[in-house]
Amino acid sequence: MAVFLTLVLGSLAARATLADTWPAAIACGLALMFTLTGIAHFVPGMRRDMIAIVPPPLPAPALLVTVTGVLELMGAVGVVYPPTRADAAGCLFVLMLAMFPANIYAARMPDPPASMTANLGLRSAEEAVYLAAAIVVAVRGGQ
Repeated sequence: MAVFLTLVLGSLAARATLADTWPAAIACGLALMFTLTGIAHFVPGMRRDMIAIVPPPLPAPALLVTVTGVLELMGAVGVVYPPTRADAAGCLFVLMLAMFPANIYAARMPDPPASMTANLGLRSAEEAVYLAAAIVVAVRGGQ
């Protein structure tokens, strides 16, 4: 829920203070959100939990968590820089789609890590909002 609130409240705060359009405000919310989640990939307890939810068929779970964390942080920077905003949002959209199987795997685990929301319906609804935000920025953010 913290990630969802970061996106929503960050977007609202940006629109109220510094962003002159909703796509620019949502880009700020996405930047805050992906900064939060990107850093979490390197915080020991969260990192352990993320490694645990990488589906078993995928190789090198620790490396995948590192790479996705770096990509999230790069995307956060990219969405606040207007010349790269739309492309970065499109890349974050693809990244979220690529990572969603880990959410499905976590929801089906008999004993998921405590930091992971086991409710797939809630995870899916939040993911739909994140994807929609990325689409708004990808399509309208460069204008």
